[in-house]
Amino acid sequence: MRILGLDYGSKTVGVAVSDPLGLTAQKVETIWRKQENKLRRTLARIEELVAEYGVEKIVVGLPKNMNNTLGERAEKSLEFKEMLEKRTGLPVEMWDERLTTMEANRVLMEGGVRREDRKEHLDSLAAVLILQGYLDCSANR
Repeated sequence: MRILGLDYGSKTVGVAVSDPLGLTAQKVETIWRKQENKLRRTLARIEELVAEYGVEKIVVGLPKNMNNTLGERAEKSLEFKEMLEKRTGLPVEMWDERLTTMEANRVLMEGGVRREDRKEHLDSLAAVLILQGYLDCSANR
């Protein structure tokens, strides 16, 4: 079963997908959300990716605060989850994404990616980390 992992942000959505066995997460792309019709186009692109990869489940990062409370970004992510469920008909699970963007930035820095080039890769790498965390936890259940 293939799973799509999403790092939902205000300007971008990082996308990753699992291998067919559900063991590893691979970077797919970053969806840049333009001002006009940005949510509709974002959802349409996700639908295309669901069909292209034969996805059966979606995991969305939940940006909790460090004290485990939900802030404005988390509320927007939960609204996005509901829209995804309605639009795709697939189950959508939320996954605690605290510190994944910081970890992704650290990985890119250690990999020698120049500061001005990092944004291009940051969100999709964060999606990989979100999805890989979910896959690892699922494998241990």
